Amino acid sequence: MSKPIALTIAGSDSGGGAGIQADLKTFAALGVYGASVITALTAQNTQGVTGIHDVPADFVTAQIDAVFSDLDVKAVKIGMVSRHEVIDAIVAGLDRWSPKYVVVDPVMVATSGDRLLSPDAINAVRTKLFPRATIITPNLPEAAALLNETVAATEADVERQGRALLAMGCAAVLVKGGHGEGPESVDYLLSGDDIVRLAAARIATKNTHGTGCSLSSAIAAGLAKGEDLASAVRQAKAYISAAIAKADQLGVGHGHGPIHHFHAFENEG
Repeated sequence: MSKPIALTIAGSDSGGGAGIQADLKTFAALGVYGASVITALTAQNTQGVTGIHDVPADFVTAQIDAVFSDLDVKAVKIGMVSRHEVIDAIVAGLDRWSPKYVVVDPVMVATSGDRLLSPDAINAVRTKLFPRATIITPNLPEAAALLNETVAATEADVERQGRALLAMGCAAVLVKGGHGEGPESVDYLLSGDDIVRLAAARIATKNTHGTGCSLSSAIAAGLAKGEDLASAVRQAKAYISAAIAKADQLGVGHGHGPIHHFHAFENEG
């Protein structure tokens, strides 16, 4: 039996903690073969982003067609897409190849606070990518920014914003609560009329670089392996929680260090 294949369409992180690099590490850790389409190069480390070099839209198209024409891709994760021309190329590729599952992580701001998505691209994400998504995975600030609202402060606000995002055409929304406060980090999975509350203990660490990228790619990995959406989300959250809990053991960089993608494979003392 062949190994399931997932594709990440995202930006590269030269520091290795987020973006394409985090996605491929997550796929590998979860037993999925990872392919990649790079949308942008970033000069980046744990302390911030110092430069972004966009990949031309026609070369994004070439990468998409190269992957899909040869590999049996079961799920696609879409991360950093900084320009509307690239979004158009991705949308055309999705329409051309029709992957079964599409996970969209609307990456707008890096952990360091650096903005990664140009304002003119935000509307293209909302109107073109979301209707093609199996699930979108905004955090609290991203959900608010997508709706031009303030950050949700109550569970009722989170549910209302989640419903508003669902109305943009995606099949499901996972509003991530990592930016919230309190002893628990609570995510909310909304689909149809259902809402599922997913709680995990909040872990006190500054080393959370790549958390969002890795969660969305973990969901894609689960879907590629044949899990249903709710199971894929639950298992992805458990994986990320464990990776955050072990992040301080890595000791990488001087800023917001990466999570420990391969925590399950190392016995560190």
